[in-house]
Amino acid sequence: MSDNQPPRLQSHLCGAWREGAGEGALARDAATGEPVARVDSTGLDFAEALAYGRAAGAALRALDFHQRAQMLKALAQALTEAKEAFYDLSFATGATRADSAIDIEGGLGVLLSYASRGRRELPAERFLVEGEVESLARDGSFVAQHILTPLRGVAVHVDAFNFPVWGMLEKIAPCLLAGMPALVKPASQTAYLTEAVFRRIVQSNILPEGALQLICGGVGDLFDHLTGQDVVTFTGSAATGMRLRAHPRIVQNSVRFTMEADSLNACLLGPDALPGTEEFDLFVKEVAREMTAKAGQKCTAIRRALVPRAHVEATIEALRKRLDAVAVGNPRAETTRMGALASLAQREEVRARIKEIAREAEIVFGDPTRVELTSGDSERGAFLNPVLLYCDKPVSARAPHEVEAFGPVATLMPYDDLDEGVALANRGGGSLVASVFTNDESVARAAVLGLGHSHGRVLIGNRASAKSSTGHGSPMPGLVHGGPGRAGGGEELGGVRNVKHFMQRTAVQGAPRLLSAVTGRWVDGAAVDCGPPHPFRKSLAQLKIGDQIVTAKRVVTLDDIEHFAEFTGDNFYAHMDEAAARANPLFGGRVAHGYLVVAFAAGLFVDPAPGPVLANYGVDNLRFLTPVKPGDELQAALTAKEINPRGSAEHGEVRWDCKVTNQTGAVVARYDVLTMVAKTWG
Repeated sequence: MSDNQPPRLQSHLCGAWREGAGEGALARDAATGEPVARVDSTGLDFAEALAYGRAAGAALRALDFHQRAQMLKALAQALTEAKEAFYDLSFATGATRADSAIDIEGGLGVLLSYASRGRRELPAERFLVEGEVESLARDGSFVAQHILTPLRGVAVHVDAFNFPVWGMLEKIAPCLLAGMPALVKPASQTAYLTEAVFRRIVQSNILPEGALQLICGGVGDLFDHLTGQDVVTFTGSAATGMRLRAHPRIVQNSVRFTMEADSLNACLLGPDALPGTEEFDLFVKEVAREMTAKAGQKCTAIRRALVPRAHVEATIEALRKRLDAVAVGNPRAETTRMGALASLAQREEVRARIKEIAREAEIVFGDPTRVELTSGDSERGAFLNPVLLYCDKPVSARAPHEVEAFGPVATLMPYDDLDEGVALANRGGGSLVASVFTNDESVARAAVLGLGHSHGRVLIGNRASAKSSTGHGSPMPGLVHGGPGRAGGGEELGGVRNVKHFMQRTAVQGAPRLLSAVTGRWVDGAAVDCGPPHPFRKSLAQLKIGDQIVTAKRVVTLDDIEHFAEFTGDNFYAHMDEAAARANPLFGGRVAHGYLVVAFAAGLFVDPAPGPVLANYGVDNLRFLTPVKPGDELQAALTAKEINPRGSAEHGEVRWDCKVTNQTGAVVARYDVLTMVAKTWG
């Protein structure tokens, strides 16, 4: 080993770069063994860091969701400009260029995804309104609404060694979008890459001061200072996660804690996927890919491959052929397909786990004690060839279902029928993901419904989705990432679902007028303004919540109904056949088309002249509540319900409550009209 003195990583706390007081741990290049960095946080004041983050959170909370989303987009762009430097440094983690893309491009993709979702799915507001208004009194004088506001603490993210970029970015994206500052603690072994990305974030000066902090090294007494307003997310071993989750401060203060831990993910070959079918080939390709991508160091990697007993030999032979073609070596070499594990210690850990599994299985490919390389040094680098085991009696076996070798290792197991295959997959005790390769609809249904309770995600692979599928092992920003039981019981990603994890849900009760003032949404029973001009003549700058027009009235005639039927081709019997309509217990005679009612309502409330209302782009929650019969008189009340400006655009979105009533006052239709309205006009 070289005696070169590597740089000391620094933590970024309380707005400044700070160095630990101890010697620190040495992080080495996984492929060459050369020193890369020393990592230490001894003597740093974590109580002060948490207090600083909580105070600094006010600046982040002062921004609305659209501003925070724009901030995430700018951050992704700034990191993209510097990503080649991250790729160069990532070789030291043992990852090939392709492996690093999963980490680096994946992390940038999460930032961009949350930036896009923030602008599209969240309002230009600093809190969320959730669900419908709950009526708590018959006369409508007492109502309730759920809202979500950002927690006033710090989100502490403890990350694993295998994804030093994605691990940080996928966790900070939703909490920053929620308005909660973060403190990131990467695994020491690969913290040098996280620190490099973090330095670029600091240099970009995009985030409000204090919105993001970094610890390179141990957490010391950090957990002793957590409050009920803080959040902890953890990715790593189940043993460490359980120890942290049981920390007295987390228990005493009910600190939100989400964990993603060990996972013995399974991949099941459907009974219909015979050798020679496209699904069989896809299964073999996926198992081999998941064994070798990132040298098998993915929490979502396939650890157990389940196949019909009749296809065992064909599957082993196909996997041997694929795995034998994998060139293992220095990740910097262009010919390398699989790089090194994160460290020599990690390699020894994987070898030990293989020995445990091998007590109940046989090795059918690879030698864990011998390394064959196309480049690199097997003594100095943490290399390990792919290892495939076969367990002939998986029902009675224990180790293949309980022991995870966190490297390029998988165990093949036979099943005798689909129910048994599903049961074996569930023996993992809770996993992040399972996959099923089948072209049979009944197999897909039975497998998914049988696997759902034990898995956070289920991938169905077949020929129709082969080209577009993101694969077994790829968490996606819009889908939840997590799993029950052994996998930790937590959820990450999942779009806006995860944003809400960093917010407090509160039920607000009161009179409609006051509730409307709190939420910024008009509530039925709150004050309205029917004065001129027509609401459609008002720009976004002039329009107010509660602005309303109550229209003139229009009688629906039988001629109207028949003309609409002829014009549209909708000759459903309830509109055209008196006897049949009368026999229908819901109608008792011919009725108007629901869409005719909506069209007539629009004709009553629309102001036709060019103006601030630029376009109608949809209708939400449309319900037809009372049948409209020939001779009924319709009237509409249109009320500005919610106003949502778009940050950089010259227009915003307005949601209107539309209530259509008949001559008795009964509501015949209720829905939300969505329009684009100019911010200024004239």
